[in-house]
Amino acid sequence: MSSILRPTPAQRTRRLIVLVCAVFAVLVPAIQALAGLGQSQAEFAAAGDSTLRIAGWTFSIWSLIYLWILAYAVWQVLPSTGESDLVNRMGWPSAAAFVLIGAWIVAAAADAQAATVIIIVLAMLSLVAPLFLNAREVRATPTRDLDRWLLLWPLGLLAGWLTVATAANILGVATALNALPAALSPTAWAVVAVIVVVALGLIGAWRLRLLAYPLPIAWGLIGAFAAEQDRNPTLAFTALAAAVLLLLGAVLIVFQLRRGVDRVD
Repeated sequence: MSSILRPTPAQRTRRLIVLVCAVFAVLVPAIQALAGLGQSQAEFAAAGDSTLRIAGWTFSIWSLIYLWILAYAVWQVLPSTGESDLVNRMGWPSAAAFVLIGAWIVAAAADAQAATVIIIVLAMLSLVAPLFLNAREVRATPTRDLDRWLLLWPLGLLAGWLTVATAANILGVATALNALPAALSPTAWAVVAVIVVVALGLIGAWRLRLLAYPLPIAWGLIGAFAAEQDRNPTLAFTALAAAVLLLLGAVLIVFQLRRGVDRVD
């Protein structure tokens, strides 16, 4: 919950670092796009999207994520923002995630395919792991608390999008490098990826009681449905069914189990 405890000098320094990292995360793609440095994210994705394609308009979610993480970064640095448990525990993980998503843009522009996989996995884990480890505090945060809307929602959205983007990135790079294991067909590997991200989305909804995590995963799956309808209907409708299952399951979990959840481990 929000706290009236004032941050110590060390905590104020951490907050400033979080703000700088958030600005870095937002500026890097803007500079890369405006200056035309290296290849675009669309060009990078196109090199290996024959296994799992996601519609380009789906990536518009980054505009919302960038705005919200900037709001979080500015809010948490304000003197009036107390040092709650979540502000404290999510500070360094969020800073790490912001640096990593900026670094991913640089790696993609340079076509450093293997590096993009390592970076995006680390970025995803840097948020998903601490959110899950602090699930009790996440669940117990009141609906009207600023910690929920200015910390949990932006970081939850980013964590959810990184979850589905990690799966697409791994498949894309493996395809581009001809490293996709032959044990399964490309479509089967894509279906496995869809199942994994849906499972993570439902687990996240159960653990966190926070729609911010499963929603971007479902959004990415809808993007896969839109992109794969003509090329791979089996994969497309699997992704659509998975998105519907995730949305319905997450809504039921969050709204049916939210009340009294602070006492549940």
